[in-house]
Amino acid sequence: MQLRTLAASLGALALVSTLAPNAVASPDKPVIALANAYYGNTWRHQMVDSFDAAAKQAKQEGKIADYIVVNGDGSVAQQNSQIAELILKKVDAIAVDAASETAVNGMIQKACQAGIKVVSFDSVASAPCNYQLNFDFTGYKKQEAEWVMKKIGGKGNVIQVRGVKGSAPDNDMYNAQVEVLKHYPDVKVVATVYGQATASVAQSAIANVLPSLPHVDAVLGQGGSDDFGIAQAFEQYGGQYKDKMPVIEGGGSTDFIKWWDAQNRKNGYTTISMNTTPGIGAAAFYLSLSLVKGAQPPKKMIMPVATVTQDNLKDFVNSPSGMIISPTYTQLWVDKNLLASK
Repeated sequence: MQLRTLAASLGALALVSTLAPNAVASPDKPVIALANAYYGNTWRHQMVDSFDAAAKQAKQEGKIADYIVVNGDGSVAQQNSQIAELILKKVDAIAVDAASETAVNGMIQKACQAGIKVVSFDSVASAPCNYQLNFDFTGYKKQEAEWVMKKIGGKGNVIQVRGVKGSAPDNDMYNAQVEVLKHYPDVKVVATVYGQATASVAQSAIANVLPSLPHVDAVLGQGGSDDFGIAQAFEQYGGQYKDKMPVIEGGGSTDFIKWWDAQNRKNGYTTISMNTTPGIGAAAFYLSLSLVKGAQPPKKMIMPVATVTQDNLKDFVNSPSGMIISPTYTQLWVDKNLLASK
């Protein structure tokens, strides 16, 4: 697997590329845009970076006239405004990582009516006209939570760490975990906090509740580097967790993978990590370009997730720090796995 470097420092809101004054869209050389609702964690930075790299290469090869990337603060109002601006710019396609599954639908419909191809991905929108490139959040989160429940013997105290407030993935993953927990009456959820899929936020949220909680046996997270923040919070708390950490559900953070490996060598600690892949940004770009070129894929498509277990942990231990595990998706991959899946 190849891991891309981050495009910018966390927390920045930036226009990564602007439409050049002399770049005129045409069927042969379209303009492709990314409207990313939230830019506040490692996963989103890496996703934007993957889109940017794919678009930059396509522009250099003369396949597109230009590309635009706009990042938001997580609010529906800002994303609707940004999509409206992209419609006015008369772009040919917009890839949307949505602020809400429903609240941006009206603006997406306007884009479709203007002849713009729209792909919502990761945090998808439900507008009938748009294509959805999604992950099976429910399926893989059920699988991961089941593993954790069996690991703790089907009993004990659990913390749930939710993701980005209001997003479709947060709701899907949280509800999947809740569904699994229903089958384990001897497991008690002693706290539910929001980690915003970010190491620092998750660490603070866990640190705030730990002093008031009974012994915690496991933590169910959502990814985006929250896993490493959770681990750091327990390490700093120390006490009863000094020699035996809870089973923390991994979300693909390379820092967490390194921490897990160190814990395993020290005391045999094991867990599981499953994560959505931020390389989807490149896949969304190539899919958008293909739609402009006349491709007719399914309306709903599913991306694979990355899984790390004790068996393949060593394959990822030397990955760069501060990243999320992800392959690099190419046009060829999109052609074989998305466009040919109808």
